Amino acid sequence: MKILERLPSYFERFLYPQIVGAARLLYLLPCTILAFICTDAVAVPQPLRSDITVKKILDTVSASPSIRIVKHPNSRFLMYLKLNGDIYRVDLLKGTQLRVNTSAQHLLANTQGMAIGSDGVIYLVGNEDLPNNQTRAKIVKGVYDIVLKKRVWSVLAETVGYPKSATAFDHRFNGIVVSPAGDFIYVNSGSRTDHGEIQTAGGLYPNIREVGLTACILRLPTGGSNIILPNNRASLRSAGYIFSEGTRNTFDMAFAPNGDLFGTENGPDRDMSEELNWLRLGKHYGFPWRIGGEDNPQQFPDYDPVTDLLLDKRFIAVKKGFYHNDPTFPKRPVRPLIEPIANFGPDADSFRDPIDGLVKDASDLGVPLGTFTSHRSPLGLVFDRTAAMSAEFQGDGFMLSWTPGDPLGQAVAGPFHDASQDLLNLNLTKIGQSNYRLQATRIVEGFNRPIDAEIIGNNIYVLEYGGTQGIWQITMPPKI
Repeated sequence: MKILERLPSYFERFLYPQIVGAARLLYLLPCTILAFICTDAVAVPQPLRSDITVKKILDTVSASPSIRIVKHPNSRFLMYLKLNGDIYRVDLLKGTQLRVNTSAQHLLANTQGMAIGSDGVIYLVGNEDLPNNQTRAKIVKGVYDIVLKKRVWSVLAETVGYPKSATAFDHRFNGIVVSPAGDFIYVNSGSRTDHGEIQTAGGLYPNIREVGLTACILRLPTGGSNIILPNNRASLRSAGYIFSEGTRNTFDMAFAPNGDLFGTENGPDRDMSEELNWLRLGKHYGFPWRIGGEDNPQQFPDYDPVTDLLLDKRFIAVKKGFYHNDPTFPKRPVRPLIEPIANFGPDADSFRDPIDGLVKDASDLGVPLGTFTSHRSPLGLVFDRTAAMSAEFQGDGFMLSWTPGDPLGQAVAGPFHDASQDLLNLNLTKIGQSNYRLQATRIVEGFNRPIDAEIIGNNIYVLEYGGTQGIWQITMPPKI
């Protein structure tokens, strides 16, 4: 199976359009070889403040890439997930790790999501390929049986088969989070297109863009069992399973201390900003009509990609002509479309001006960006929910970005004028009940494709996908 059919868009963006020479072979290599190649360079993250320390906990490199990290209710332990379904427990006191579950037990492979409730129940999200270029997602839960002394797995929900696009933009099901009360899980289903274009999978699905099960976030009861999710938006909505819509690929979600739910959003191959959204029941977040706080130009009848200065031919969607005049593009919904959270800088706010094609810094110009530098691939979102940090950071959010960038120019397609591969502090301010604004500040740099994060007290734990797939402990100044 090809890498790009298994991994979400931030992998696609780096592995296919942004690498050259022998590394381009990664597009065709299986995960076992990919994990080996990713050991070629070991990053040493550096704090950007003297009151922050960074320490390596251990390496997780194996035949399958590490993809998620979560905390156990016992704060002594972390758990991390491999793409092949292996689950490991990390003892933070001893600095050791132990494999505790495999796909043979929970029967999922291609696992892209993991969450643990306060009761210790583990939730996993996996995807499988079906005939005729279809896919099916499954969410399972594992409850530890104290009598049997093992975790017992059952199916919470699964989808019917639904059509893939057979492109790099099959994001499928991935991010998952448990509500603070433990009564619901929220699960992301990414888009099957880059920006809402027709994708027929070689003619199997004529005139199909998004479908009922894509580009949305589902809310499911944790007490559910064998729920069948149809590929029909109206049916999903009437059953109460649709939480929000118009999300391209919210690979990571997290609850803030006040109970508000936030999600990071991967943008398209066009130079449009990546998003952070305040996710709310019944809201539509714009995809594919509004992306990164801007209109998707393909919806307009006079669109001419030849004059579009935000198209970089190094990206696969541009190379393949997915940006084109599109007279049948659907009309935007009548309902309000929710804008992303505005970033007022000072960091992660570079953008390409659609008027002159130049890269500029939004905060230097005194304007907000919605939300982050193009192609940063934001993920690894966590919050200081226990107020364990110093007053400066107390209750704040923190976020990683996966894609390697160019801090000095445009040597890569993106992110441009932005190093990325860092840990950002997100200082969020609520604007009534309408939205939030934030200030983003880089506090640690130099990770090797960081993919997920967890927080215990005043320590943030970062899991890398690249290098030796290290777990790093970032110690923030504590509450006094």
